[in-house]
Amino acid sequence: MEGYRDDQLALAGWGLAFVVLLATFPREFFPKLKSDKPYQHLVFATAVFLFVLWSLQAGVREGLSIHFLGVTTLVLSHGWRIANFICLAPTALLVAFGLLSPGDVGAFAVTSFLLPGLFSYLIFVLTYQYLTRHLFIYIFVAGFISAALTIVLSMVLTAVWLWLEGRYPWETISHDYLQLSLLVWFPEA
Repeated sequence: MEGYRDDQLALAGWGLAFVVLLATFPREFFPKLKSDKPYQHLVFATAVFLFVLWSLQAGVREGLSIHFLGVTTLVLSHGWRIANFICLAPTALLVAFGLLSPGDVGAFAVTSFLLPGLFSYLIFVLTYQYLTRHLFIYIFVAGFISAALTIVLSMVLTAVWLWLEGRYPWETISHDYLQLSLLVWFPEA
């Protein structure tokens, strides 16, 4: 029964990631990527940087690992839709190097860049619309505070996902993983 639930959640993760990526497909991204050499270098350097950043993981148990996201910076630089597609390359590299299992790709996408990226983008939009358009507001609210809240959101989403899968009891997740969010939000920001 537990394996069946794991398979269902893995399929749900893949399905949700596929639907979000399909619904937010940036038509302008691939033609620009194909024709603009400096943009190619920027995108591929960003993907390699994210791969290195996501490869450096620390954690107390398998699956309960912590790594910096860098998603807020990516979203503020490229926009949420293009950031999602840039994040696919480092995710594929994580799978290719055996750091992420293919079954966990959907859950990883949802909890590491799709929903956290959307959250970060929404904070930017609200900041842009309701606060004074000033460099320090942009840096500290749309950048610093957004990144801090985004990593906490990502960790909570990951924790809930792992709990729903039944990998660990909630007590283990909250004591060994969620309490670390208190330490990681400031460096992420």
